[in-house]
Amino acid sequence: MASTTHSLRSGPMPPSEIVRLIVAGAADLRATGFRGAAYGALFALMGYVIARVYEQVWQMTMGLTAAFFLIGPFICCGIYELSRQRERGEPVDLRSSLTCWRRNWKSVAFFAATLTFFMIVWARVSVVLFALFATHTYPELTDMIRNIVSMNNLAFLLVWTAVGCVFAALVFAISVVSMPLMLDRDADTMEAIGTSAVTLWNNPGAMLVWALSITLLIGASLVLFLPLLALTAPLVGHATWKVYRALVPADMPLAFAADEGSTAENGAS
Repeated sequence: MASTTHSLRSGPMPPSEIVRLIVAGAADLRATGFRGAAYGALFALMGYVIARVYEQVWQMTMGLTAAFFLIGPFICCGIYELSRQRERGEPVDLRSSLTCWRRNWKSVAFFAATLTFFMIVWARVSVVLFALFATHTYPELTDMIRNIVSMNNLAFLLVWTAVGCVFAALVFAISVVSMPLMLDRDADTMEAIGTSAVTLWNNPGAMLVWALSITLLIGASLVLFLPLLALTAPLVGHATWKVYRALVPADMPLAFAADEGSTAENGAS
């Protein structure tokens, strides 16, 4: 029986290639008329709403803000579609990008539910970590930020960051190329997750640089100046499409997808 798994590249991607792909993503952002900035502005607005609603519940604010990283692969799907439209020579249409998920809605919905589950669990775990390790309560968000990063809460910072990294690493492993793949090739959820996992396994150096780049671009916007998300979020989205294209070319078979030979053999048996 033919193997149902495939290597996605003949060799690992050089980590330095990520810089070129980010630059290519910036070119897509410009070439699409900065339409992706509409998504970025929405993300920034979501950040302000979270901060406002949970202004007096700083534990939830921290957890939900960090959850941006967990659900990002889904909420950026419209940005991937803008890059896809440009690549295919189609008119760049912001309106149609809003509903691009409908082409493969069952797989996208299942994947979105998976990311939402991780987000909810992380938000609750974050609150528990605050209760167990944070040494003070703070009535205002600004007081919380100033005191949380002080040496008085070093144990909390280490534990919270370590647990958060575990959640982020797991989500990153299953979503490196999942959403672009489901939008582009009608892959089902497990095919997309499997291909992402194989991609990460085959390109550990490049994927580490890519993960750090996402953290730096989005994290700096969340911490320093939230409106920057209007540019950094679509930049990451367009660059994600470039990473997907570089790692999973259009003619490359998917991981864990049964090929015609094995399907025919199974049918004959």
